[in-house]
Amino acid sequence: MEYTNNQRYSKKNSKPLVADELGGRIPPRDKELEEAVLGALMLEKDAYTIVCDILKPECFYEPANGKIYEAIQHLGAAQKPIDMLTVTEQLRLDGTLDSVGGPVFISELTSRVLSGANVEYHARIVAQKYLARELISFASEIEKQAYDQSNDVDDLLQAAEGKLFEISQRNVKKDVTQIDPVIGQAIMQIQASANRTSGLSGLETGYHELDKLTSGWQNSDLIIIAARPAMGKTAFVLSMAKNMAVNYNIPIAIFSLEMSNLQLVNRLISNVCELGGEKIKSGQLSPVEWDQLMSRIKQLYGAQLYIDDTPSLSIFELRTKARRLVREHDVKFIIIDYLQLMNATGMKFGSREQEVSMISRNLKQLAKELNIPIVALSQLNRSVENRGDSSGKDGKRPQLSDLRESGAIEQDADIVCFIHRPEYYLRATEDGEGNDIRGLAEFIVAKHRSGRVDDVKLRFRKEFARFENWEESPAMTTASVGSRLNEGGGIGTVTNLSGGSGDFLGGDDAPPPF
Repeated sequence: MEYTNNQRYSKKNSKPLVADELGGRIPPRDKELEEAVLGALMLEKDAYTIVCDILKPECFYEPANGKIYEAIQHLGAAQKPIDMLTVTEQLRLDGTLDSVGGPVFISELTSRVLSGANVEYHARIVAQKYLARELISFASEIEKQAYDQSNDVDDLLQAAEGKLFEISQRNVKKDVTQIDPVIGQAIMQIQASANRTSGLSGLETGYHELDKLTSGWQNSDLIIIAARPAMGKTAFVLSMAKNMAVNYNIPIAIFSLEMSNLQLVNRLISNVCELGGEKIKSGQLSPVEWDQLMSRIKQLYGAQLYIDDTPSLSIFELRTKARRLVREHDVKFIIIDYLQLMNATGMKFGSREQEVSMISRNLKQLAKELNIPIVALSQLNRSVENRGDSSGKDGKRPQLSDLRESGAIEQDADIVCFIHRPEYYLRATEDGEGNDIRGLAEFIVAKHRSGRVDDVKLRFRKEFARFENWEESPAMTTASVGSRLNEGGGIGTVTNLSGGSGDFLGGDDAPPPF
């Protein structure tokens, strides 16, 4: 019998692949093992609890076997006994007893099995063969669509990556770990932290009060930094990236969905060289400013700072690029600007909220997989603007409920932070209590899964789009930068993963960027 493309195996109807569809090749399956598993489930009292998270009805190649396992699932979910008689009765209630072979076939299944001792091993083989069939079906469907020239290749690639990721997530399981080795890892981490001069267990940001509060950004953590427009989200992460990559030599990757790599580098130049952004864009610099630019920009050469400005980046592309960055460049920290501009191309969702939930969940999974901290910027909804009065101290302060589009962001994140600049809203130099708020930026840690929450005072210098420690005066900062420059600096690379040869600051023989 010949099947049309529409009759291929799909998860929805669990129809098995047949040899005709594979060019005469027989799809992976083992009928005897399937029957052995079903027989063991009806013989051993606790066998179902062992395999329930390994097998699903569609894992069985034979449709009858899938229906029998579905009946066993119903009994297990209802915490009823599972044996030959109860399974037969459940199949009768489901109206599928005759189609699977009747009571005689059920009794034969139990008579062929002597013991259920190997049921878990057999179940895993059945599951692996199901996974192989899924991959074959997936590849066949992609092949068919690739031959159809009406399909956009880029869309097809995204759909293929999304589907493959979905298959891998459904089937990958992580084994449990006994606590002893984990305790050993925890003690080693504590000892390593104690030996550090900074006393921090995570990555140092250069913002002293923030580092004290968090002990540095911790591996496997997802950190959300949210604010309304014009609060300086991008300026903060760029200032932080500069501190970490230049001052502490930590490899950093920035995925910028909003700004181009050239715009980001121009901001970094303004930040480091203390030249206004408008002067950087226009190039109208005095001779003294040119000297200042060419001397201070040396700080950026050699920085392990990698920039990817792919627009509308999908979560699947991000995973691929992030793995490569960690593998090839030993990247220790990833920044995403910003979360709401990402998408999950290739997967269907009922709403944008569901899509954002899926993205935030996968960012947390990626942080755990790579064992590095990931910072994702996020927008806040407009409720901040409609709240409080213009003279109040805290009227416009953001809160967790202001996170835009999905409550899953708050749930998935280990740390949720907000940036709030009272000066922007009050349009004054002092707050209602007479405190000087010029340049004040409040970094609000509103959720901290492994520590306390608090506010950290930072100084925002808008002329250079730079955040500094509050206790550092502008004069102190300028002097410290100058002293570092007198020590000299090497020349290295700032790389853009998605750009061509003209999209990055080059290596040792690279000419000056201006």
